[in-house]
Amino acid sequence: MRIVSIPMRTRFRGITVREAALIEGPAGWGEWSPFLEYSPEVAEPWLRCAEEAAAGDWPAPVRDRVPVNVTVPAVGPERAHEIVLAGGCRTAKVKVAEPGQSLADEIARLEAVRDALDVLGPGGRIRVDANGGWSVDDAVAAIGLLDRAAGGLEYVEQPVATVEDLARVRRRVRVPVAADESIRRAEDPYRVRELEAADIAVLKVQPLGGVRACLEIAERIGLPVVVSSALETSVGIAAGVALAAALPKLPYACGLATVQLLTADVAVEPLLPVDGALPVVRPVLSDARLEALAAGPERVAHWDARLAEVRAVRTVRKDQRP
Repeated sequence: MRIVSIPMRTRFRGITVREAALIEGPAGWGEWSPFLEYSPEVAEPWLRCAEEAAAGDWPAPVRDRVPVNVTVPAVGPERAHEIVLAGGCRTAKVKVAEPGQSLADEIARLEAVRDALDVLGPGGRIRVDANGGWSVDDAVAAIGLLDRAAGGLEYVEQPVATVEDLARVRRRVRVPVAADESIRRAEDPYRVRELEAADIAVLKVQPLGGVRACLEIAERIGLPVVVSSALETSVGIAAGVALAAALPKLPYACGLATVQLLTADVAVEPLLPVDGALPVVRPVLSDARLEALAAGPERVAHWDARLAEVRAVRTVRKDQRP
């Protein structure tokens, strides 16, 4: 297991440095990178995903390229414009409902994103992600205004925190609604389907336990799927690409172009979009980059302790099985 620490280009999800544990197995590398605040119980499926990757237990792909969106953090309009122009994608996912920012800030960001997409050519799409940050009434009001600012939203991702509120919002807005946290953080991910709370399912491979686990959810949930990242290196992104490549249908661009948010990467050829798509490949790691990005001894000890805690959780669960 190798621990890397990579600075980010812009604060995203409240962090400025991304840490990841890279695990080598018989088929190559897997990534285990649950966010630092996550409990051992939450971090356990992330480890299953890394182990699946390291073992090479991925299904055969049905496509060799995966369309992706550029991700725009909660930055000012000028920076948002620059990110879209540099991103090489015709779909942009824009963070909204950012603490400390106003709706006016977000409208300005969306207008800048629309302008940048129009510079690149016709047909650009915009989606927004609120990470559950609004109330139902605030979501309904904001979605209408942001839809107009964007010249039409493709969809809004997780506008409110609970699946019940998600269903309420969906009944009150015209913009399609996507569920993320209501699937990956829920005890019952299929409640989204039962309550008709979403039009689209966002699946993240690490939090949901791996490619094959996600394929099962995709089949059972009965919604179009967008595969999204958990802010990984190219090693973790490759698992998301493997899922997107194996899905029978892939009607939307995926949120897997997030290596762009990091200042460096561990791969010889980082998984970055070309003409709005990622290739379906397993990245080759660079020994020099692994060394240059290696975390210090204290952080390595931290991850060793996390791994021991997750293994202890597994032992308890195994002992509790009938």
